[in-house]
Amino acid sequence: MPGQWTESFVRWLAMQKEETKVMNNNLLSLIKKESLHILRDKRTMLIVMLIPVLLMIIFGFAISTEVNNINIAVVASERTDGVKDAVSRIAHNDYFTFCGYIDQDRIDEYLRSGKVGTVIVFASDFDRRMEQIYAGIPSKPIIQLIVDGSNVNTASASIAYLQEILLGRASQQAMFETRMLFNPQMKSTYNFVPGTMGLIFILVCAIMTSVSIVREKEVGTMEVLLVSPVRPAKIVFAKMVPYFVISCVVLIMILLLAYFMLHVPMSGGVWGIFTLSLLYLLLSLSLGLLVSTVAKTQTAALLISGMVMMIPILLLSGMLFPIENMPKFFEVLSNIVPARWYIDAIRKMMIQGSPLIAVWKESVILLGMTVAFFGLSLIKFNDKLE
Repeated sequence: MPGQWTESFVRWLAMQKEETKVMNNNLLSLIKKESLHILRDKRTMLIVMLIPVLLMIIFGFAISTEVNNINIAVVASERTDGVKDAVSRIAHNDYFTFCGYIDQDRIDEYLRSGKVGTVIVFASDFDRRMEQIYAGIPSKPIIQLIVDGSNVNTASASIAYLQEILLGRASQQAMFETRMLFNPQMKSTYNFVPGTMGLIFILVCAIMTSVSIVREKEVGTMEVLLVSPVRPAKIVFAKMVPYFVISCVVLIMILLLAYFMLHVPMSGGVWGIFTLSLLYLLLSLSLGLLVSTVAKTQTAALLISGMVMMIPILLLSGMLFPIENMPKFFEVLSNIVPARWYIDAIRKMMIQGSPLIAVWKESVILLGMTVAFFGLSLIKFNDKLE
């Protein structure tokens, strides 16, 4: 009897080993089939590789919140040495374009015509009052800034820049000293690049995977999957593997572009940023698979993964607008947007130099969302099999 049990157990182990081998071969075949399908579609591959680069360049170079080349005109009844020195500082500053001296009665004309955005009016006794300010003696306003307020961003930037340039040491002595940490040049690229990464990865990955299962249904190959010996979890996994590899290539391209072309620092460590981004890629792929199991057509899948996801990412992720400034309802609603947690974490790692362990809270949330999305994808796919 013991010998028969041993022989039966050995046969069972052999059968299990053979079955596992067959399952693995089937899994590899599915991965190979999905990979070949993706690689043969050259137009899709071109779009997948080109769109991230274009978005990064557009947000990194073309779109900027920095205010440059503000046209400035000056009104000065007496062009003293102090006035000339102040005007010289303005003319040699990259933020401003000096358009010359004008008469007092032409201020409104220049502002309405758009020739200038700001007019600086110097007091007649500018030099004497500046000496009083340096000596700590209270003085009446010596400079009047007349700004075109139709563009709020330009107007506020003009006032801030000009106050620093015109008063210089006097403003620091009389008011306060400012230190800007992490981004002293106030480069908008530092703000947009992490946000763009959060937008690119979730859109590209979700779009790629959202049509995977729907395509099988429309083409008519879903029936083959229904009768295959491969388990549903492995079918979903096989569809994710090729897209994950492509996503890793896109990730490397984006990181190289951000560092070498846009000069965004990676103070928190490249490997930490890469590891967190890999987790975000898995989340995005899982979200795309969930969309693929819910949508009935490829068009619907593309609309959901493209338009429906883009709006929350742009408005509620902190990419463009500070979450703290939102109404309480939208601030709470932003918690379910995966891009919010990735963008917040990647900014801390890139700009502030925080290590991966410092963003453990965001990482745990992203991991939880990944497990939830993949689990829901598996459940919905099981429903389709039934």
